Amino acid sequence: MISKNQIKQIQALHLKKNRELENLFIVEGIKTVNEFLNQSKFPVKNVYATSNYLHEYENELQKNSIKYTEITEEELIKISTQQTPNQVLAVVEKSNNNIDSEYLNHQINLYLDDIRDPGNLGTIIRVADWFGIKQIICSPKTTEVYNPKTIQASMGAIIRVNVIYKNLVDIKSSLNNVPLYASVLNGKNIYTHPLKKGIIIIGNEANGISKEILDVANEFITIPAAQNNGSESLNAAIACSIICSEFHRQLNFN
Repeated sequence: MISKNQIKQIQALHLKKNRELENLFIVEGIKTVNEFLNQSKFPVKNVYATSNYLHEYENELQKNSIKYTEITEEELIKISTQQTPNQVLAVVEKSNNNIDSEYLNHQINLYLDDIRDPGNLGTIIRVADWFGIKQIICSPKTTEVYNPKTIQASMGAIIRVNVIYKNLVDIKSSLNNVPLYASVLNGKNIYTHPLKKGIIIIGNEANGISKEILDVANEFITIPAAQNNGSESLNAAIACSIICSEFHRQLNFN
């Protein structure tokens, strides 16, 4: 049985300031929780699950020495951040990620400049994972990677993608002739411009890439729109998906 104090402690993790203070975050849902249980990057501290979940996965929790508590559906609703929680919630320890300089200089990386929507960030992490991109650098103002909405949207991809918060200007000195591709409206056509391994820069949902980061970029690319289509821009996560797909195609299938 879960105590009132435990409920309060988990509910406190709904807020960023408490996640930072406790160095913990929440993971929810059968598929995502099970992915976290089968990795070592983010230690799972506690699992709170209904009888339906435990009926199927209790032996696995015991085998891996994971602490768990059986709770009711009503108790799960109290501690969940979701409107319709799915059987299980885990409290997980954060990971202290550092930039992989070797990967930074020799593979495709993403730089997210002030992405504010946690759903967009989670989707971008998932996109990166799909296309084999293992490192994302976020500007200091980009939304928190441990936001429950980010974790949910990433669908476990955060386990496989290294996410770090650094200003691109501050790491430029460690780059060795790496192309810095800024995604802008007036850039070169991604479908006709030869693309190389480097850093893809995706800007803020409303304002695009900041002047500070544009001044650092040395390549400018765009996704061509249909003529007279009437749209001003694409959602940041959608634009990132299209760009990553074209990089993947050119670098792996040409």
